[in-house]
Amino acid sequence: MERRELFSSLASSFNKEARDETKNNILLRPPYFQNESDFHKECINCNGKCSNFCEEHIIKIGEDKTPYLDFTNSGCTYCDECAKACEYEVLNIEHKKQINAKISIDIIKCLSWNQTMCFSCKDPCLDDAIEFLGMFRPQIIDDKCTSCGFCIKACPTQAIEIKIIEQG
Repeated sequence: MERRELFSSLASSFNKEARDETKNNILLRPPYFQNESDFHKECINCNGKCSNFCEEHIIKIGEDKTPYLDFTNSGCTYCDECAKACEYEVLNIEHKKQINAKISIDIIKCLSWNQTMCFSCKDPCLDDAIEFLGMFRPQIIDDKCTSCGFCIKACPTQAIEIKIIEQG
């Protein structure tokens, strides 16, 4: 068993509860929309096709029939499949952008910031957006981070936080 698997298994019972709470407070949309209002106008006519075509299975359909991202099990590869599947063009490749969120590390919860060697967040980062100062103290480089969410699942202590960036 690898180190990150051990940490993940030890923290799994805590992770589910924490992630369930987070999911209720954050509504992230797939990165292919132009107007938030389009979700409420058009998605009620759809059967959640975007969710079925998501290769990472992170698009969930809410009670209001609108899609949102759930990084509990994976992250977004920006593969375009959800936008291609959207019949109502709420999601459209022409509107592709970065996910409207900021990823940060809670240094109180982070194992590395508390002198325990852990690279769980760095390993899955596709963009090399997480750098360590020495062996400890990871930080997210905002210019490199695409808010894909792959680091969220990997963190055994729920130290990776995600916050919506308000669209202006």
